[in-house]
Amino acid sequence: MAIQSINPATGKLIKTYESFNEQKIDNIISKSFDEFLQWKKVSFSEKKKLMLNAAKYLKGKKQFLGEIITTEMGKPIKQSIAEIEKCSWVCEYYAENAELILKNEIIETDASESYVEFNPLGIVLAVMPWNFPFWQVFRFAAPALMAGNVGLLKHASNVPQCSIEIEKVFYESGFPEYVFKNLLIESSQVKKVLENEKVMAATLTGSEYAGSIVAQSCGKLIKKTVLELGGSDPFVVLEDANLIEAAKIAVTARLINNGQSCIAAKRFIVVEKIYDEFEKLFVNEMKKIKVGDPMNYDIDLGPIAREDLLYELQTQINKSVEAGATILIGGKRIDKEGFYFEPTIISDVNKSMPAYKEEIFGPVATLIKAKDENEAIEIANDSEFGLGASLWTNNLNKSKQLASQIQSGSVFINGMVKSDPRLPFGGIKKSGYGRELSHYGIKEFVNIKSVWIK
Repeated sequence: MAIQSINPATGKLIKTYESFNEQKIDNIISKSFDEFLQWKKVSFSEKKKLMLNAAKYLKGKKQFLGEIITTEMGKPIKQSIAEIEKCSWVCEYYAENAELILKNEIIETDASESYVEFNPLGIVLAVMPWNFPFWQVFRFAAPALMAGNVGLLKHASNVPQCSIEIEKVFYESGFPEYVFKNLLIESSQVKKVLENEKVMAATLTGSEYAGSIVAQSCGKLIKKTVLELGGSDPFVVLEDANLIEAAKIAVTARLINNGQSCIAAKRFIVVEKIYDEFEKLFVNEMKKIKVGDPMNYDIDLGPIAREDLLYELQTQINKSVEAGATILIGGKRIDKEGFYFEPTIISDVNKSMPAYKEEIFGPVATLIKAKDENEAIEIANDSEFGLGASLWTNNLNKSKQLASQIQSGSVFINGMVKSDPRLPFGGIKKSGYGRELSHYGIKEFVNIKSVWIK
């Protein structure tokens, strides 16, 4: 079956690719395993040199690679270039820190000597999404390769050009050819790859449905998985917050990546005393957003990545309105070439609506009124998801107490949720399990081995 690259700004086909057949897949896996047997012996100093080469390559090609991202999935070009720069950062972070993080840990016991060492697992399959087509891959690949693993990439079917270029980053930076390989395959072929005894683990970023399928397959095979799935992140505004600042950041937090981010703020929970004031500020800020060609540096919002996702978004809004929600701004597809949707805010939302209980993947913000801070936290936790959360208050002592009550993998106080190589990233509940980034992330795909000597 063909894999298609379609420009969401125009709706036109760019290029078609044929999926790899079973023989080609098996050959890549076999050669990747042979490469692993050598790669795991390579010194940290040599791996560091190669990873810094990759960081330099990314910086040097950021305009070119950014344009590929924008062409395939539609995010504004300035955000695409920033994504490439962030990939360079994560390469630098693990190049500089992997050896220290993974050094033997001395433990005092009844032995003459005892310690913990960290050994690579082998081939790790990464099943990655289209919304951050480079960053999602590099935040896995940089630590995994520095730990001595080798990687296989099954990327989203609508970003094949990105997947090809990612493989090229490592190859052109001097890595052995089979340390990181791209598999141009359909989702239906993933199970067969996982069943190969030479593939030791898998990481997936994507929908909870896709995560459950990979988790089922790996569970039957007793193979390690890390899952980073959907999110319906709360953005909680208390009465002592800086409302002007909160409203400005709220728009950015909702519309980043054209609203198609797992950690984008989606549910804006505002206490009753300042609800009307915040709503007015929020709507006014949303009206300033410029929608247009994502290759234009002056625009803020580009198209939805695929037409089917645009229809799904419209359906969620329509069902919510039918159940009593109110559209304050936007609410429909823009009548122009491509898959554009209006910046949207809806209010009067209750538990019966998709806007309350489902992940809304697009430029649509949900406003929810809470009686007080206690109810605000209850609403924030009233979700199947638990990825990130943003809390706005000038009472920092109270904010720490409330942060501990929020059920999520991260809480950002007076700021929008973002990923950072220095901080662990991941979620709870249906947002997944395991962690990426920081020293926690690099240890997900290693054997944590105890050695006891007498």
